[in-house]
Amino acid sequence: MSSPQKQEISRRTSVGVKIGPITIGGGAPIVVQSMTNTDTADAAATAMQVAELAKAGSELVRITVNSAEAAAQVAPIRKRLDQMGCHVPLIGDFHFNGHKLLTEYPDCAAALAKYRINPGNVGRGSKRDEQFATMIEVACKYNKPVRIGVNWGSLDPALLTRMMDENAKLFEPKDANEVTREALIVSALDNAARAEEIGLAHDKIVLSCKVSGVQDLVTVYSEIAERCDYPLHLGLTEAGMGSKGIVASTAAVAVLLQRGIGDTIRISLTPEPGGDRTREVIVAQEILQTMGLRSFTPMVVACPGCGRTTSTFFQELADNIQTYLRNQMPVWREQYAGVEKMSVAVMGCVVNGPGESKHANIGISLPGSGESPVAPVFVDGQKTVTLKGANIAEEFQKIVDDYVRDKYAKRG
Repeated sequence: MSSPQKQEISRRTSVGVKIGPITIGGGAPIVVQSMTNTDTADAAATAMQVAELAKAGSELVRITVNSAEAAAQVAPIRKRLDQMGCHVPLIGDFHFNGHKLLTEYPDCAAALAKYRINPGNVGRGSKRDEQFATMIEVACKYNKPVRIGVNWGSLDPALLTRMMDENAKLFEPKDANEVTREALIVSALDNAARAEEIGLAHDKIVLSCKVSGVQDLVTVYSEIAERCDYPLHLGLTEAGMGSKGIVASTAAVAVLLQRGIGDTIRISLTPEPGGDRTREVIVAQEILQTMGLRSFTPMVVACPGCGRTTSTFFQELADNIQTYLRNQMPVWREQYAGVEKMSVAVMGCVVNGPGESKHANIGISLPGSGESPVAPVFVDGQKTVTLKGANIAEEFQKIVDDYVRDKYAKRG
């Protein structure tokens, strides 16, 4: 039997879709996406949030294009970003009126790197095919890739009604949820075929079938992966807030990624009041990194604490180091090759502290309750120094800085 890693490598689609400098599928690394929640008509606020998401590590950023005012600001947003030195590709999210906006605002159509089209929201009856065709023709005109993104909450009602009626006539009708899942897949595949008939190249199409239930997502993507070779965009829609959204998204996406299904991911977290939008980027990165699929920033291993660690010092140090590493990564990424693979251990007592510290590139074993007030530091498995006193945090941070400078090759 093949190992999980071999299954993962063999399953990735060979079809690669180019989106500016980024490739989805075709053997490329799994791509992290995010989406703004600003009013796109506010060019300054949207450009600022796009830049923040890109700095956090989002390799593609989607923006809402829902009105004439929003469409008119897409090209200025692109210009603002370029002037800021932020060249992250922008994806336009279209619903209901995309056919009008893409034709009436050619600067918008040209400035976007990819279009997201929801086939359930492109029109009804005879208008549906015409309006879908218009959007695909614009994509062909400007040589833009398209994500055909089907969603459980906005599934084409005519298609779903027809399939439900056909199911009702069966001797043993299927469960309604099963029919709905099949309708998602049929909608995605039929619309992809229609797009190709209109003239969009096979390697310009990405598919997604978004649902809000973990088991439904796993079932739908496992099935569609068997029936096409288009790159697949993963994500649990309406995942929720806080730990619920993180856990649900991780549970769904990790199962599929382990099976080799999925070429790009977005973690759709509902921001808490005043919350940072970049959190969804960090969660996506951490899913991929903890699974060993990609490396984005040095990983910090820290013990959970117990009765041996009544002091909170090790918790504060672990948090400070993790924050410091993430904040330094935009600078280090430009200067040092491979630094994102570094591991750092911050441990709280003698039980596992020295052992875990030896497994990391750099590790520190802080004293637990009743232990000698000293902290041995290990570098690449070897004890190098013992820290003590009030400046342990500052001295350990300097050791990390020196290790990065001395260990990783300078770029350029």
